[in-house]
Amino acid sequence: MKFTVADLLDQVPQDGSLEVSKLEKILRLTNRADKQSLSIALKGLDRLGVLNLEEESSVSRSDDIGLIEARLRCSSKGFCFAIRDDGDEDIYIRDHQLNHAWNGDRVLVRIIRDAGRRRSPEGGVQCILQRATTSLLAQVEQQDERLLAVPLDDRLLASIELPEGDSDYQLEGPVTSVVEVQLDRYPIAQHPARGHVARSLPLNGGVDADRDLLLTKAHLHSRASAPRTTIKAPADKRRKDLTDQPCLLLNNWEIDGAPLLPAVHVIPHDGGTQLWIHAPAVAERVNPGNSLDQWLCEQSEALCLGNKWIPLLSANISKAAAFKVGDSQSAVSLRIDLDAEGEARGWEFCLTQIRPVAEVTSEALAALAGRKPRSRAIPAALKSIKDQIGQLETLIFCAKALHAADLRQGKIELDLPTPNLETLGDLRATEPDGGNRQWIEPLRDEDPFSILAVFLRAAHATWTEHCLDFNLPALVLQANDPDSGPLNDVAKAAIALELPLSLDEEGTTSASELAQALIASPSRRVLNLQLRHTLPDPQYRLIQAKAKHIALAGEDDGSATETEDCLEAIDTANDSDEMSSPAQDGSTPLLAPWCCPGLHYADLLNQQVLCQLLNDGKDRPSVRQKETVNLGSKGAASSLSWPLFSGSLQQRLQELLQERQLQRLNSRRRQQTELRRDVIAMAQARSAEPMLDHEQQGVISGVQSYGFFVEIAPSMVEGLVHVSSLNDDWYEYRSRQNRLVGRRNRRVYKLGDPVTVRVTKVDVLRNQIDLDIVMTPEQAQQDESPMPVAVSEG
Repeated sequence: MKFTVADLLDQVPQDGSLEVSKLEKILRLTNRADKQSLSIALKGLDRLGVLNLEEESSVSRSDDIGLIEARLRCSSKGFCFAIRDDGDEDIYIRDHQLNHAWNGDRVLVRIIRDAGRRRSPEGGVQCILQRATTSLLAQVEQQDERLLAVPLDDRLLASIELPEGDSDYQLEGPVTSVVEVQLDRYPIAQHPARGHVARSLPLNGGVDADRDLLLTKAHLHSRASAPRTTIKAPADKRRKDLTDQPCLLLNNWEIDGAPLLPAVHVIPHDGGTQLWIHAPAVAERVNPGNSLDQWLCEQSEALCLGNKWIPLLSANISKAAAFKVGDSQSAVSLRIDLDAEGEARGWEFCLTQIRPVAEVTSEALAALAGRKPRSRAIPAALKSIKDQIGQLETLIFCAKALHAADLRQGKIELDLPTPNLETLGDLRATEPDGGNRQWIEPLRDEDPFSILAVFLRAAHATWTEHCLDFNLPALVLQANDPDSGPLNDVAKAAIALELPLSLDEEGTTSASELAQALIASPSRRVLNLQLRHTLPDPQYRLIQAKAKHIALAGEDDGSATETEDCLEAIDTANDSDEMSSPAQDGSTPLLAPWCCPGLHYADLLNQQVLCQLLNDGKDRPSVRQKETVNLGSKGAASSLSWPLFSGSLQQRLQELLQERQLQRLNSRRRQQTELRRDVIAMAQARSAEPMLDHEQQGVISGVQSYGFFVEIAPSMVEGLVHVSSLNDDWYEYRSRQNRLVGRRNRRVYKLGDPVTVRVTKVDVLRNQIDLDIVMTPEQAQQDESPMPVAVSEG
């Protein structure tokens, strides 16, 4: 079909009905077969109670509130949960209630059993809204008379029937390749899924082959070309000329095609600092809703594959909006006035024209850090930017103040740098926006992106507050609070390592307090790894504007036609219908990002809202009024007693951000995150291949009942010592102390212990490393010593 159930539901209004003929036009269904598919789908959804079909001529939404939209997440052991978009409790789905839904699918679920004290609610899949898997990696096997593709992803609990012609892809002997299988039919009733082999992918074809393999696994290997459209030029209206300002480009990327980066400028100001952040003006060059904008929404994220970038923006936009040293360029800017403690005393958003004067790299910052105090000699790495040494020192001072303020506000700091493997290319660098995670990294003076990430957090937090003041819509990255159970397990592991950790009356602690207590621990890295796994990944949420500052009909001409009665009605609406806040569900609100539109489409959307405020917002009640309000300055919203936008502009603003976009953006964000992890894991696994059958020194990074994980430097690759390989004794798992203890020899394997291991197997495809423990001579002698025998007298 040319549409999914999700596409269909998107077009049906929440209130009222839609004619089927209009729905056919919206979905661009022209031939008879496509229209018949729509008719069958509508009848099926009517029987399920999802839609109401009225005499096959119009369709409306059902008032059944028992259907919950969610995303299916399965494990390799067959456990499946429906993850709700509203952040409410996950719903357990038994295998016979899946109704052929697969991992990652968007589904409608009905709860069939309420939650108990220690039990999640149970439900059943009523309808599959959208399939997440259209192709997959598999191995071809002959089972009886059927030729099957067995997915490599063991979370897909199904096999796919293949035509007899694909039997040539069966492997005999060692596995040297896998196949990409395109789905021709999903399973339905008693009929299994069907597909065909699209191509074979080698497992040892080099870096390019590994990259293709991972893109195929993430369903990101086929991307449409950018449409040919005219790029707008940013308007000069209301644009400040800051070309005399010596702003800097902080850059730590080395690969061609890397995304656009902001520029920064900082000076001492009134006992603190004045920080300028200039973002590339991308939003002003894209018409919302046109073919280019839709293509950007489909891409959603820039992808780094180590030594290659798959950019988000088209080549012509990147060329037009990029900042270059010495070139004048349009920007969307923010000035923040900070005190010595890193607290914002004021700010101003504005449209500007800038001209960067220098690019600052890690070599320059390292030379600055190694420069002796009061030394007149200028290191070679700083000579090209010698006029900016003073600004660099102020810049580092400002970053330290902001970072300290973040920690005071309870931000979680984890020290988990990416392994320094050459094949990882730009993935080795700190992400310039900090990855927009629930945790932050320590500030590193010699890392340009570490400094830039601190500044961008401040910029994003400032825009979040500005949006809330004006009641503007925004996309906010938000994560749920970590579950207390896993968090307490990390606290127990820390206490078992004799860390001074204070717990509250209930015997628990917060993630930020726990992270702070780990800073001085020699086992900080392995404990940080444990703590990171307890922190949920942030997701995009929509803050939607309500009634505040909405224009009345007939105000497009700028005249002051509103009456006292209308203003009173607006005020009443504001009092009774507050804006939906991301903090209402008990989760931790994060930031509304807008500075990196070359990295994330969400930044571009937020920048669209910001530019509409600065370009089209009404800064005075009428054109006859001479005194204006600076809409970009702190506290400006409190000075407004008139509508901010005309009716048409308000409607356009509301159409910028839609709930349906969140699902695509969150899906793409998960894909990008998983792809990044897979690229790093495969590079680590490749680095472990030369270690095969060799002894290595490592540190125990995790302990489970089935064995313990060991991290091996410098690639930080993790391997598993399975408990079955510990044949010197019977080992008991003590979860409270996070350790394995031998019954006879009392040998202990606990978190943070240094061990010697031998690499016995490297599975690059599944990123699995098998290890055996290597006993020291003293341990081996201890094991060979006879057990004491008790002899009874008489």
